[in-house]
Amino acid sequence: QVQLVESGGGLVQAGGSLRLSCAASGRTFSSYAMGWFRQAPGKEREFVAAINWNGYRTYYADSVKGRFTISRDNAKNTVYLQMNSLKPEDTAVYYCAATVHDGSTWSHEYNYWGQGTQVTVSS
Repeated sequence: QVQLVESGGGLVQAGGSLRLSCAASGRTFSSYAMGWFRQAPGKEREFVAAINWNGYRTYYADSVKGRFTISRDNAKNTVYLQMNSLKPEDTAVYYCAATVHDGSTWSHEYNYWGQGTQVTVSS
């Protein structure tokens, strides 16, 4: 069992930056690949980024490639999402999730989810 708690969301102007954190409980955090997803009002949840168990492999949606960076610190049981050059279309609730499927972009393959953190980008 893994419990996930996101933090770091907020309101930022277009072009600005935010860093999201996701703290995990449990001693098995390093056993899981981790991902970030987001859901905007009226839209389906979409994949943003993923990272394998040791941080050596990362995956990104085309819409965030070059602007967002996912990383993890297994000693701190935490995964991060550094978001730069934010755009109004990045506005959404951001969720972190854990999976046993390395590199998965499919939300149904993620077993554990956080409660989400709101990111709002003003124009």
